[in-house]
Amino acid sequence: MSVMLFWALALSLFLIAGEIGRRLGLISIVSHLLLATLGLPLLMLLWVEPHWQLSGAQLIAPAWLKTLYGLSFALLLGHILSDVVELKLDRQSLKIALPSFLVPFACGLGCGFLLLPEQPWLTSLALGLVFAITAVPVLYLYLRNIGYPPAATRRLMQVAIGIDVLCWLLFGLGKGSLDPLSLAWPLLAACAPLPLYLLGLRRPWLFGLAFLALLFVAEHYKLNALILGIGYMACLAWLKLPLRLPLPAAWIERLQQGVAIPLILTFGIVQIDFGHLLQSLDLLQLGALVLLPILSKMAGNWLGLRWASLSFPGASRWRENLLLNIRGLSEIVFLNLLLQHQLISPALYFALMLMSLIATLMPAIAGLHRLPVLNVSTARRPHARQ
Repeated sequence: MSVMLFWALALSLFLIAGEIGRRLGLISIVSHLLLATLGLPLLMLLWVEPHWQLSGAQLIAPAWLKTLYGLSFALLLGHILSDVVELKLDRQSLKIALPSFLVPFACGLGCGFLLLPEQPWLTSLALGLVFAITAVPVLYLYLRNIGYPPAATRRLMQVAIGIDVLCWLLFGLGKGSLDPLSLAWPLLAACAPLPLYLLGLRRPWLFGLAFLALLFVAEHYKLNALILGIGYMACLAWLKLPLRLPLPAAWIERLQQGVAIPLILTFGIVQIDFGHLLQSLDLLQLGALVLLPILSKMAGNWLGLRWASLSFPGASRWRENLLLNIRGLSEIVFLNLLLQHQLISPALYFALMLMSLIATLMPAIAGLHRLPVLNVSTARRPHARQ
């Protein structure tokens, strides 16, 4: 009963934080990150652990909660992958994307091998990818609300989409390389659109429903959900079929903001033993894991933006640099995936979550524009489905 009460309290706090943030002009993902990195640790330290005598392991133990987590994970990952399906990199976008990915990726690999204790190579690979990733939905929110020119918006979005696809694909292949046979089932499942197509069942919502169901099954049985998702998208693209998630956009928005994102964030945060956090991650490591991803990403962005031509006359490379450093929903899902597969420690998860919050706030802190009052789940690319 206490466990259910905690989760009801946590979800209620996210709803309250979202409403307060909306009134202050914060996008919902920032409100969620603020509560997750600052509010939930205090709740655990000051009330849940001393008064309710509940540990993180007990809070995530119920079977019903793991099912709900799997459904939330499938919804968010499906939303992200459906956003990156139409990748059309031109030469200028590619000039930006290559340094924007390679510089922070190399820095992350270096941190994994040199800064942290000895660990599996896949953890270092994942850390490099976390350093490099850019949040596609949140970036579009910023661009739309500052009235960015359509052509320039399209270029920056394609850069972010290209980086996202590469990060998801590399991690999926890296994880699959540990057990090549584990790739067989996800790749087979990724071909699910083929029999539906041959049977004449070609409604977009049907492909969306099958997509979410397969992602849920993959997460539940610890299969390679990334390879399945990317393969499914590639199969649809080959068949020239659209994908539409099976629920109305308004329902998806409510589910994401009210349940999926808060649950996934809380699921990760409660597993952190804050009382022993600094014993496993000293202040030097914590500072490096917050600052180095931001600095290396901005260095890569700057090199790419200098290499490419201006997106429009009078464009500010400094502004575009900060915008391409935005993290958010993509990184939350990625970090929780790493934590659930025990590829990163809870302390490392917290440090990178803090980094994500700071990077997402930086455009507003720098005074580029007022934070938009919108929800992340409503963000779509300018050329995507409306």
